[in-house]
Amino acid sequence: MPIEIRMPALSPTMTEGNLARWLKKEGDEVHSGDVIAEIETDKATMEYEAVDEGRIGKIIVPEGSQGVKVNEPIALLLEEGEDDAALSGGGAAAKPEAPKAEAKSAPPTPVAPKTEPAPAPKATANGSGQPAGHPEAAAGGGRVFASPLARRMAHHAGINLSGLRGSGPQGRIVKADIDRALAQGGTQSAAQPAATRPTPTPTAPQPQVAPAAASPPTPAPAAGAAVFAKAQVLALAGNPPYSEKPHSGMRRVIARRLAESKATVPHFYLTVDCTIDELLKTRTALNAKTETKISVNDFVIRAAALALRQVPAANASWSDDAILQWERVDMAIAVALDDGLITPIIKGADQKGLAQIAAETKDLAARARSGKLKLEEFQGGTFSISNLGMFGIREFSAVINPPHGCILAVGAGEQRPVVRNGELAIATVMSCTISCDHRVVDGATGAQFMAAFKKLIEDPLTMLL
Repeated sequence: MPIEIRMPALSPTMTEGNLARWLKKEGDEVHSGDVIAEIETDKATMEYEAVDEGRIGKIIVPEGSQGVKVNEPIALLLEEGEDDAALSGGGAAAKPEAPKAEAKSAPPTPVAPKTEPAPAPKATANGSGQPAGHPEAAAGGGRVFASPLARRMAHHAGINLSGLRGSGPQGRIVKADIDRALAQGGTQSAAQPAATRPTPTPTAPQPQVAPAAASPPTPAPAAGAAVFAKAQVLALAGNPPYSEKPHSGMRRVIARRLAESKATVPHFYLTVDCTIDELLKTRTALNAKTETKISVNDFVIRAAALALRQVPAANASWSDDAILQWERVDMAIAVALDDGLITPIIKGADQKGLAQIAAETKDLAARARSGKLKLEEFQGGTFSISNLGMFGIREFSAVINPPHGCILAVGAGEQRPVVRNGELAIATVMSCTISCDHRVVDGATGAQFMAAFKKLIEDPLTMLL
């Protein structure tokens, strides 16, 4: 029976995507792990790797199609020994064919509902007759079938896929199965069959999984968020002339997550003024000796990472069960895009020097603006930095990006009057404000972090030790 290739969920927030390009055509052989298509998500253009092996029998959704819903069939894969005649048989191939000319305006609608019973399981290589994703099949040597997102989530959470029963087509493990395993006891217990699972013990999942678990439904208007229909907005504004700019997928996600953050996360703010004259001198001296040009923002990233190492309590996230204390400093850097922003991550930033941070930041920012970041390069992180100094902004307060416990807002360095030894002087001063989740970081902890950060910024040679 032909295998359906479905539109994958390549990020926790993805509900639909655009099929940018097919890298395989009808009749081509496909092996597990082959990149078969490029999918545009709400954040970036990502490669879609095949899970099953076979031959592309039919492409249902042509490249260039917009708004294809997650889990809708986009192609049919013929298994070994099957020919084109199988496409007109039962199962997935029996669905009415949607005209290709209409695919660009709307994805094929006659898809099998999720509640439809799964096809009869195929026998594995050991002849057990269990579905490919069944624990017994995997234990006997069969290959575990799982969606790309489920594999990534399981890898980051330390879950053994062979210990899970898949609920997807033909027993395939999907995102819902990983979420269920995490909810039933965390990464260690989820890796075992339910019959032998011990009492769950608290574990520290990797930050890449946290966004999926920390993204509750959008708060209702009663929670404090004002939600208006277009007619209401026009009435309140007095109906002046206007033009419409439809919401992009990215803008919808940003709006939902920031509304959730302000409605559910208790923010408090701490501001320090940092004198950066010594930093600017050190930067000039370093740039004269290296091809990789170091920016003030690179110093900020390095200083924040080292400050988190000195005050590890600020490198944490809130969960319903416990405060998750991260053992690695993964710094998410806000990058402005034409229709929103994205936060690529410098992993292990406290272990990297200024030149390496500068090179990674430039590379990540360039690929972020061209939509070429990989999922693991922008999903997760443990702490955020937003720098608007290049726009001349003196000082601002940023909204926390859950599940991070803090975000540091950096303003412009500018000459200001200061008092030194009782006398008036001129210094280059940069105002920095940290927004803290009060459930995770108390006032004293936030103040300790900002004191450590200020000391590093004002004595930049200590960052080079």
